[in-house]
Amino acid sequence: MAIFFFQPGGDDTLGRLRKTGVVRIGYAVEAPFAILSDRGEVTGEAPEIARHVVERLGISHIEWHQVELGGLIPELRAGRIDVIASGLFITPERSGKVLFSRPTMTVRQAMLVPAGNPRGLGSYREMAGRSDIAAAVLAGSIEDMLMTRLGMADVRLLRVPDALTGRRAVETGLADALLLSEPSLRWMLSRGEPGRLAVAVDDEQESGLPAFAFRLDEPEFRDAWDDALGAYLGSAAHRAMLGSLGLSWSPPAAKEADG
Repeated sequence: MAIFFFQPGGDDTLGRLRKTGVVRIGYAVEAPFAILSDRGEVTGEAPEIARHVVERLGISHIEWHQVELGGLIPELRAGRIDVIASGLFITPERSGKVLFSRPTMTVRQAMLVPAGNPRGLGSYREMAGRSDIAAAVLAGSIEDMLMTRLGMADVRLLRVPDALTGRRAVETGLADALLLSEPSLRWMLSRGEPGRLAVAVDDEQESGLPAFAFRLDEPEFRDAWDDALGAYLGSAAHRAMLGSLGLSWSPPAAKEADG
């Protein structure tokens, strides 16, 4: 039986994956981008698109690896996974560490707040400037980066491992808001006790661009993925899949899609 050893920096990643028949995909649970069902099945926007792309690329099996959000890029760079499929937003900081695919949609930033928004929160920038506000963010998330960039003091940033912990922080008063993308917060709100929480959208922030991520030294693999991805995005099958998750197709503008 042939044994294949992985070495980061190989010049034919797609060929290797086709030969072994397995691609290792990392994800962090954040619905609706990546979801772990009650039966232990991985689904969500990014995994379902990945399944389609992997099939088109001629790879027979996906090995799923659940990782906390902040650990995804280190796992990828260390060679323990081959692709990140988790709705990871494109940022300049991350682009220095990984190669991104074309974005799969555009996403607005938002806040999960108590019903009625008693603290009157309207934007991330406003929150960063108020000394009486505490915000929950997923550690290593785009929201974590944004609030740090806006100058919010670490003492007022509650970094949590997952969205459910962030939600509980708002419900218990430990945080005034949970900062996440609008689709994630709408999904969360639809599955909780009605009337206790609300979603406030930040119209000041630029829309986020979720995408797949690859190692810096594997551009040919990323380009092959992009070709298959481009043929699927916006198709009837893609739109139907998004609809099943309560999402709609929001294509990135041409300039955004070009990176």
